[in-house]
Amino acid sequence: MLHAAITGTGVFTPSQVITNDELVAAFNAYVERYNAENADAIAAGTLAPKSPSSSEFIVNASGIEQRFVMDKSGILDPAVMHPLLRQRGDDEPSIMAEMAVDACAKALEKAGRTADQVDAVIVAASNHERAYPAIAVEVQDLLGTGGFGFDMNVACSSATFGIQAAADMIRAGSISKALVVNPEICSAHLEWRDRDCHFIFGDVCTAVLLERDSDAQGPHFTIRSTRCATQFSNNIRNNNGFLRRSRPDGMTDRRDMQFMQEGRKVFKEVLPMVSTHIQNHMADEGIAAPALKRLWLHQANKTMNDFIGKKVLGRAPEPGEQPNILQDYANTSSAGSIIAFSKFSDDLAPGDLGLICSFGAGYSVGSVVVERA
Repeated sequence: MLHAAITGTGVFTPSQVITNDELVAAFNAYVERYNAENADAIAAGTLAPKSPSSSEFIVNASGIEQRFVMDKSGILDPAVMHPLLRQRGDDEPSIMAEMAVDACAKALEKAGRTADQVDAVIVAASNHERAYPAIAVEVQDLLGTGGFGFDMNVACSSATFGIQAAADMIRAGSISKALVVNPEICSAHLEWRDRDCHFIFGDVCTAVLLERDSDAQGPHFTIRSTRCATQFSNNIRNNNGFLRRSRPDGMTDRRDMQFMQEGRKVFKEVLPMVSTHIQNHMADEGIAAPALKRLWLHQANKTMNDFIGKKVLGRAPEPGEQPNILQDYANTSSAGSIIAFSKFSDDLAPGDLGLICSFGAGYSVGSVVVERA
């Protein structure tokens, strides 16, 4: 029987950083301007004033201390409050493809492989730069891989769903190697003018190379098992699709067209769903909690991860057992768990077991059990 393995990982990190203090200064300047411009309506009670943010509020709410972005100038301009990303010409590489090529090159180098050995490219991300042609086919062309490429979107679970899709094709024998790449420009779909969420997201791109474990040339992680699940919910939503330009009233700057979240409901519903999913996956694989050496979880919120880790392990995770990177990267949607895996996996010994898990809008949850080989 054929088995899939993760043989290489790569992370593209944007060069621009926004600290909490920088973000708060820009947000509070926007709030002051908004309240001044709407002073009469606020005084009349027909419009609620906006409240300022603070670095302490952000850290307490999320554990985030900074984030990387593709453009900070627009985000930190109180008159703009969104990234200024130049529209690429049709004869230029897309932004997502450029990010993807960088991350893929690093994954290939780590695995000791070249692009022409790859049979499939899957671009799995929460938001795509365009509907078609697929970003994955563009990445395939830029890298010079063979075979085929396609895009997929399962929001914050896109990476683990992409890994399952690639692993299934390898196990079936239809391909031997695949790149699963997650270019996440989350800053473009975040409402930076909303105090409840203006700090949540950052930009990044991750990539993993999967191949038959019998072909692996060095240390790698054999994929023992994969599992995915979805359950429909409106509690995390983004309506910013092609219909945005089809409204008869011409309104395009609507709050409900960006990232929306019912935070309390998400906590209440997602945490038990994810914890139970992981526990059942482990039980079906005969893996007891003490045998699990590492949890690489979706990086959305520290409190959520601490809860899941404690539930899965039956105790509070020891330092290093459940690495967090969101303090540096913020929530990078599907890429978060892969950043954690890429940065905190090389120290595991042969035979050690770990589990990658991502979860989010849908609701969706995907888990991947791996063994160091």
